[in-house]
Amino acid sequence: MACRLRCPAAIQSWSLLCGEYVDRILKGAKPADLPVQAPTKYELVLNLKTAKALGLEVPTTLIARADEVFE
Repeated sequence: MACRLRCPAAIQSWSLLCGEYVDRILKGAKPADLPVQAPTKYELVLNLKTAKALGLEVPTTLIARADEVFE
């Protein structure tokens, strides 16, 4: 994969979020009434070797914005 977005911070917060949801449900809240949660932080990861193998040219501006770059 030449480029992907990931949200590692969300992995840690999911356990806390699940606990909050369980707590609300056990206190009588209906699961259907609970809000849908989405990650708030994403990371951009680039694999330049894969991009080159696919014949993709990655702009330097995108490389500069990436959180992690594999060469």
